[in-house]
Amino acid sequence: MAKGQIITGLDIGTHTIKILVAQNNGLGWEFLSYSQIPSFGLRRGAVVNVEETVKNIQLLLSSVEKDCGRKINSVFVNIGGSHLYATPSDGLISVSRADHIISQEDIERVLQATRAINIPLNEEILDVFPREFIIDDQKGIKQPLGLVGVRLEAKVILLCYFQSYFINLTQAVLNAKLQIDDIIPSSLAAAQAVLTPQQKEIGVALIDIGSATTSLAVFEEGDLIHFAVFPLGSANITNDIAIGLKTEVAVAEDIKKQHGTCIIAKNDKEKKDQAKKKLEVFDKSYPLSFTKKNLVDIIEPRVSEILDLMQKELKKIGRNELLPGGIVLTGGGAKIPKIKELAKERLKLTCEIGVPRGINGLEPDPALATVAGLVLGSADFSNSQKDGILGLPLEFMKGWGSKMRKMFRVFIP
Repeated sequence: MAKGQIITGLDIGTHTIKILVAQNNGLGWEFLSYSQIPSFGLRRGAVVNVEETVKNIQLLLSSVEKDCGRKINSVFVNIGGSHLYATPSDGLISVSRADHIISQEDIERVLQATRAINIPLNEEILDVFPREFIIDDQKGIKQPLGLVGVRLEAKVILLCYFQSYFINLTQAVLNAKLQIDDIIPSSLAAAQAVLTPQQKEIGVALIDIGSATTSLAVFEEGDLIHFAVFPLGSANITNDIAIGLKTEVAVAEDIKKQHGTCIIAKNDKEKKDQAKKKLEVFDKSYPLSFTKKNLVDIIEPRVSEILDLMQKELKKIGRNELLPGGIVLTGGGAKIPKIKELAKERLKLTCEIGVPRGINGLEPDPALATVAGLVLGSADFSNSQKDGILGLPLEFMKGWGSKMRKMFRVFIP
């Protein structure tokens, strides 16, 4: 990444759209400008109203361009939503060279072979994440380039998406007069900002709790080994509060932010007594009375439901008790007080709150993980343009930079 280069991340979410501008100073990233706006036109993380989304992006652009005094021409943008899913696949080829030395062409062919699966006509493969290569039954190979063998096999995870939502997303950005540098899945961008290489090496699960969806990304030996998105998020908690306290959603959101918590300390009598005290907020012209315990009785079951879904998903891949790096919670939903303690209790794993690191001057807020990761992921994009990762050609980069550019280059004005 060239010194002085300016990168912009655009996080299009169900609750808010965020934009972050940062500059590479040669030693790291420096914060330049940030803005956010309430999001309209999305449902469960997917763009359903292109025109409304375009208006919001343009408003954000005007704000940050005025703030940092620079014209923004291109962005790294996220893709989210419960339409995203992962499926395992594998491919097998014969090594083409007479001396049986594995070339980049062989790697490209075997990864292309992994794409030969049956998926619905309205879905496409977004990304290919190699887990391992196998050469003549020798398993666990991460970098096959230059090795010798007769047969080359690849085991991968394919990340798939619903085509219409992808088109809506790209059109919203392009119609806002922006070019797209890359498109990165939301939780993988967040992982870029909050997880360390050590965590991804020993085994860690990132749980990204957004407004309308919760994503799970599991890493091991530095690789993505599992990915899933569920149509539940922090907005469901807000809606539960609105129903439980018989108030409006906007009031319920304020109550959640100001007074919400997941648990009350069982052995702390003083806190238990305080939890029973009446709190009062005003809903329009009349007071609304409730206790902390009332809120816990509403919030805890919904958060537990989300965590139980994560536990079932981890159990599917045999990682519910085998994650030395534990759980990292991020996203706006990770700001609910005591969620870390509840997660430890429900998942039986170590847990921490993941905040973005690596951009000087940026607030350490888990809600900013995705937009920060979009900026930080640009280094992968830049490096892969030059060398690739694991010696792979551009369209098969490991990590999450530059895989999509060829796919949507036709859309770029």
